[in-house]
Amino acid sequence: MPLKHALVHEWFTPKATGGSELVVREILRQIDADVYALIDFESTNPDSYLYGRSIGTTFLQHFPFARNGVQKYLPLLPLAIEQLDLRAYDVILSSSHAVAKGVLTSPGQLHVCYCHTPMRYAWDLTFDYLDRSPLGAGLPGFLTRSLLHGLRQWDVISANRVDYFIANSRHTARRIWRCYRRTAEVIYPPVNIERFQFQAKKQDFYLTVSRLVSYKQVSLIVRAFNQLGLPLIVIGTGPELKSLRQLAKPHVRILGEQPNNVVEEYMSQAKAFVYGACEDFGIAMVEAQAAGTPVIAYGAGGAREIVLDLQQYPETGTGLLFPAQTEAALIAAIEKFEALRSTFDPDRARLQAENFSTGIFQKRYLAFLGRCYLEFFG
Repeated sequence: MPLKHALVHEWFTPKATGGSELVVREILRQIDADVYALIDFESTNPDSYLYGRSIGTTFLQHFPFARNGVQKYLPLLPLAIEQLDLRAYDVILSSSHAVAKGVLTSPGQLHVCYCHTPMRYAWDLTFDYLDRSPLGAGLPGFLTRSLLHGLRQWDVISANRVDYFIANSRHTARRIWRCYRRTAEVIYPPVNIERFQFQAKKQDFYLTVSRLVSYKQVSLIVRAFNQLGLPLIVIGTGPELKSLRQLAKPHVRILGEQPNNVVEEYMSQAKAFVYGACEDFGIAMVEAQAAGTPVIAYGAGGAREIVLDLQQYPETGTGLLFPAQTEAALIAAIEKFEALRSTFDPDRARLQAENFSTGIFQKRYLAFLGRCYLEFFG
């Protein structure tokens, strides 16, 4: 008798279109699974791959403004995910960057979690969140700290409900060990590299594509290019959009949100793609290399696994990594890139991007699940 699968993800909304949703899409292409989430506003969206699918949700589905960000109900997320009744399934596949791994299971159910990150606002970004939030000081700050403390405790407890962890990078695997003391198989997320047209001849501008939020460090990139006087194009939207437009000098163009075809065109034509955040993975860096575009990135997190530094790998390098999130470090990297640019081979970047293709993800994910089935069910 075939095993019955359920797939659990945090939320499905038109604004949630990142790497975690790409993982869900690829899993559903391979495995026949019923789908569950805290909220779902994609099964009624004709443009979504989930259109028409029956998706189980929680009581948060009916809360006001949930569609625009269920994170505002953060204290209720653990309770909500535990209300999903999955007793009818043999295998639970969770795709988790917050609470999806916390679903309740029985001893006879196999639970495999693809962990995109342990909850960043509860762990790595706690103090950034408190510093930037009006709820981070005074009595509200004390209550917020208490909430995050309890959330960390629940997060560790819920990790024990997972039988096997998958991490989206070695960096994330180390964070899973740090937070949960659990080992994780590294399977890089799927990147649609065929979406980007390879182009060897580049134009004279730099590019960054990102959500415009503080930890992405886009303001750092803009300040550095303000000093350099070199052309930079910024694509993306978020709470920092207005302040970045005020900060940018005339040679720095803040385009805001753009359609996919515009992003793809700029990615193919850019002299180099610049990235300042410490990411668990960083799909945009793979996409740039798929277009034959070198990447200049902060040398931490997933960037160290995606980008081959020209200084360390002069024969096969695909970009440059800078050591600190400072204007001086980024400026030095840009100047170094200008000196080394003639040694860069766009074909090498494309080859590096192919290591993260959807085909490789499918092969590795299914192979790992097969091993889990054998170990768990005998």
